[in-house]
Amino acid sequence: MSEALEPWKDFNVAMVGATAALAGLLIVAMSVNIGTIMSSATLPARAGASVATLVLAIVAGAFGLVPGQPVELYGAEVLVGAVAAGVFQVHSMRVLATKDRVSSKWGRFAKATVGVLPLLGFLAGGVLLVTGPASAGLAFVAVGSILAVITSILLAWVVLVEVLR
Repeated sequence: MSEALEPWKDFNVAMVGATAALAGLLIVAMSVNIGTIMSSATLPARAGASVATLVLAIVAGAFGLVPGQPVELYGAEVLVGAVAAGVFQVHSMRVLATKDRVSSKWGRFAKATVGVLPLLGFLAGGVLLVTGPASAGLAFVAVGSILAVITSILLAWVVLVEVLR
């Protein structure tokens, strides 16, 4: 682990554990109600984007713990993960734009953009880790990780409400 990553070790350990637990709980909750979720026009794509963002937080935290890794390589790993999770988010946004007939235009916009927030943190962090300064990049990755937890909990609540309606 590079010197820049060393002070973030405890944060990364905590985030890997917390996000892995949250991802597991979210997947169990979805599997119990999978029939109802799959019958929805928008929930499967939104749930997939949420899980992808949590996986990104897990992977970013885990890569941040790799011993001897240059901070620039860590930044590249975060960027690749953010782009991969972004594919799921873009799909979710397209589904919301075309299949959500219940929400207003602004409601669809809010639903679509909330999932982008953590990705922006990871993308900004990855770019700054590759180009410098590393301290700012690590802070943005941390913000992305925390936003991933917040937005996933929010989506989990929405899914539960929608399922029980």
